[in-house]
Amino acid sequence: MPMPAAAPRTYTVRAFALGALLAGFLAFACPYTVLVHHAAGMDADFITAGAVFLFFLATGAGNALLGRVRPAWGLGREELVVVYTMMVVASAIPTWGLMANLLPVLPGAYYYATPENNWAQLIQPHIPEWLVPQDPLAIKQFYEGAPAGEPIPWQAWALPLAAWTVLVLAVYAVMVSLMAIIRRQWVEHERLVFPLTQLPLEMLRPTEPGRALAPFFRSPLMWAGFALPFLLLSTHGLHYYFAYVPAAQIYGQLFLFRNTTLLRLFLSFPVIGFTYFINLDIAFSLWFFHLVARLQSGLFGLVGFEIPGHSETFAGDGNSPAVASQGMGSMAVLVAFCLYNARHHLALVCRKAWGRAPEVDDRSEPLPYRAAVWALLGGLAAIALWLWASGMPIGAVPFFLAAAFVVFFGLARIVAEGGVGFCRAQMVAPVFTAYGLGSQLLGPAGLTSLGLTYTWAVDIRTTVMASAINGMKLADAVGIGRTRPLLLAIGLAAIIALATSAATTLWLAYTYGGINLQGWFFGGMPNTVFGFVADKINNPLDARVTGPRWAFTGIGALAMGLLMYARQRLPGWPLHYLGLPIGDTWVMSWVWFSILLGWLFKLCILKYGGLRAYRAGRPFFLGLIIGQISCAGFWMIVDACTGAVGNYIQIGVP
Repeated sequence: MPMPAAAPRTYTVRAFALGALLAGFLAFACPYTVLVHHAAGMDADFITAGAVFLFFLATGAGNALLGRVRPAWGLGREELVVVYTMMVVASAIPTWGLMANLLPVLPGAYYYATPENNWAQLIQPHIPEWLVPQDPLAIKQFYEGAPAGEPIPWQAWALPLAAWTVLVLAVYAVMVSLMAIIRRQWVEHERLVFPLTQLPLEMLRPTEPGRALAPFFRSPLMWAGFALPFLLLSTHGLHYYFAYVPAAQIYGQLFLFRNTTLLRLFLSFPVIGFTYFINLDIAFSLWFFHLVARLQSGLFGLVGFEIPGHSETFAGDGNSPAVASQGMGSMAVLVAFCLYNARHHLALVCRKAWGRAPEVDDRSEPLPYRAAVWALLGGLAAIALWLWASGMPIGAVPFFLAAAFVVFFGLARIVAEGGVGFCRAQMVAPVFTAYGLGSQLLGPAGLTSLGLTYTWAVDIRTTVMASAINGMKLADAVGIGRTRPLLLAIGLAAIIALATSAATTLWLAYTYGGINLQGWFFGGMPNTVFGFVADKINNPLDARVTGPRWAFTGIGALAMGLLMYARQRLPGWPLHYLGLPIGDTWVMSWVWFSILLGWLFKLCILKYGGLRAYRAGRPFFLGLIIGQISCAGFWMIVDACTGAVGNYIQIGVP
């Protein structure tokens, strides 16, 4: 990828144009392939596989060809950082990040209402008209499809989409401003590893004189790592088209405690690859605490121990609710510890924001500290007012907001420090708020409002917050000193992704019928949300239920605090704390085994080959990552050309 002879250019028109084009493409292609072709979600997780795949093609083929034709046509490293940042931000929106959860849920209380569930009396009176479509025919056709040639009833969706856009933009403003405030602490002071940025950084390494390709693309070891998952997983694609081709087996399972506890043994090459770039003690913590959580849940089931209430989807994922509650306590302590470590930096930020620290230089930050603080406060105020208007009691709003952003911030920290491309919190804000405050304080309207927050605060497998901080880290790594225009790129990508993914999802739903597209988004998610609301209205949560939940939340907080104390104060303490808040989740149940393998490979390489062997092995493990992602991308292209449905090439988790 040859560099222009002139000084490096960063925020060029062509960089913004290409980034906008690719952000829009991802916002269309990801929901299309997931909903129509039932392919793996290339934007489902923090790994942002779709963005990585497009960046691999852009840097390894497109940019190299342009540079060979005319060197000045090739994009520079700084321009490519802008393009990549826009893609990873856009990846956090179209499917699991927001839109595929949001739109199918909104009319769900009307479409799925039956005399048996009584949602018409329990829930519908408490839904403000401006939050969801009101036209019965538009709702019916959204799930079942409109007659051929009939236009999409945009007028039925105009007000709800406008209302939700206000909330979503406020949430994203808080997320990005938080990352702008904490960037210097994580990137410069603590020097976190940011493992998810290692692959794009390798693609961005400068070319040698006379070479068209960067060293990464000329490494035989990288291509060996690439070939292993690409060829192995291609047997699945071939098996779909030619049944006599056997598909390689990459999944197994073990049952423990009288077949009550499941351990999945799933082989994911991207997880193995990213684990190679994680500190050994963190990698050990990730798989170790999953086994500890499985052991605890299994023992509770074996002896018949249960706390009042029942397990909830997304809160321990059907496992022990006691263990899920521990997850929220440990996540809260993790966030508190991060803020405590950053106390001196945050004090300077606040002083600068109020004009009492002229010596603090924030010219290289994505946002001036004063603007970042005001954006944070203004965004939180807007979210609070929106939630109150939607029916949540004003006394419950601060509690819910604190729980939601503890999860968002904690996951961003785990991704930045641990590079966990596939993870989710053990406890989510709506469930924690319901069980923490009880039903009496919330009331039916508050519970309904709380249920609607499932659309943006629950199935958190990727966020704009994590994407933004990874983009800021990339800018620092390639030496971009002026990062404020990067905020414009982030905002532009988010707006493009919101508009494109909303239009795409509505178009697909009215064309094919939502219930014919994807069972979870258009059936499972709405029924989970409003089933949760109806259950809490019919079965109020009192102190007998909330008390034990708070007790186990405290146990999780205490365990996390002790682990942190031991880590900080006891020399040689081997156990890191980062895996505790995410150990008992459905996502971790799929990736823990591959994390174990990646940890074991790195341990053996360092032990028997030393640091030199570790550095030499980097291209191979990077090849493992891009090989499986490229395999999924390749077969998606093939399936799009042939019209195949259900040719599923897994990337990390289903």
